[in-house]
Amino acid sequence: MSDIKKIKDDYIDKLNKENNVDKVNNIKSELFGKNGIISNEFKKLGSISVEERKKLASDLNKVKDELQNKISIKIQEIETKEINLKLEKEKIDVTLPERDIKIGKIHPVSQVIDEISSIFSEIGFSVEEGPDVENEYNNFTALNTPDNHPARDMHDTFYLDNNKELLLRTHTSPVQVRTMLKGKPPFKIIAPGRTYRSDSDQTHAPMFHQVEGLHIDKNINMGHLKGCLNYFIKEFFEVDKIKMRFRPSHFPFTEPSAEVDIGYEIKNGKIVIGEGDKWLEILGCGMVHPNVLKNVKVNPSKYQGYAFGIGIDRLGMLKYGINDLRAFFETDYRWLSHFGFDPLDVPSNYRGLSR
Repeated sequence: MSDIKKIKDDYIDKLNKENNVDKVNNIKSELFGKNGIISNEFKKLGSISVEERKKLASDLNKVKDELQNKISIKIQEIETKEINLKLEKEKIDVTLPERDIKIGKIHPVSQVIDEISSIFSEIGFSVEEGPDVENEYNNFTALNTPDNHPARDMHDTFYLDNNKELLLRTHTSPVQVRTMLKGKPPFKIIAPGRTYRSDSDQTHAPMFHQVEGLHIDKNINMGHLKGCLNYFIKEFFEVDKIKMRFRPSHFPFTEPSAEVDIGYEIKNGKIVIGEGDKWLEILGCGMVHPNVLKNVKVNPSKYQGYAFGIGIDRLGMLKYGINDLRAFFETDYRWLSHFGFDPLDVPSNYRGLSR
């Protein structure tokens, strides 16, 4: 026991004098490593008698526990001391003026929403908002979506109750329903906001942003819709000409319905919007279905109009060369610093949307 006690006393003395975590860890290795002093003492137990072995093993375990406990306490003491010294040195007087000012950046989604709002406000659209949590009637039924429509499936929609009466809205069209129910025509609105669907990959997210547009008045036709979208796309992508085509499609809430494609070409590995022999789907639109107008107490024999829906995140990706939708929601400051915008440079048609 005398040899073991001497080892214990010597190393406790070493630990008391030490103020460096790395050196304490070296002492730990000297004692308990594969060929450490205490480890080797345990290896000797097999070569002595049973009676001696019991006593020596008991003594060794006590010394081992004491030394390990001392090492743990010492490391904690050193780390606490280092933290306190660091806090003392880095202490900030909040009453002093800022010396290193860092200007925050506007997120691309916020920027695109501002750009869209600026463009449509120039041609008489107002901005409306609605809740993210919607009822089934506003999200589906009022928009002429039948009970057996695939969009109602649990795989697409996040329902919040077992009766499927409350859900996270799958588009911002319910804002149109709410706006028309609380007012009288004419209506000329856009409704940007968050929407939710059960989908996630490089170009889809379970939460994304969408803007819906609605114009209801007397004598509105597809020509007005085409003119509106032509104006918007040219202004948003800041090009003089735009190649655009309508493809027949189907949406429950519009009739006729169309998908809109715009022309583009690849130059130096980048998408250039405007002209070109390639086509890119950009949005869905159509004339508001008479059943939708009836559901919101608007006379379809007197009023008609168009509606469209555009993915805000997708627009931002196309315009600003962002190739992964998931990066929008990862809160990486480096990404935001690169793709973000000057908070004082508010988008406007006369000064330029993205400078």
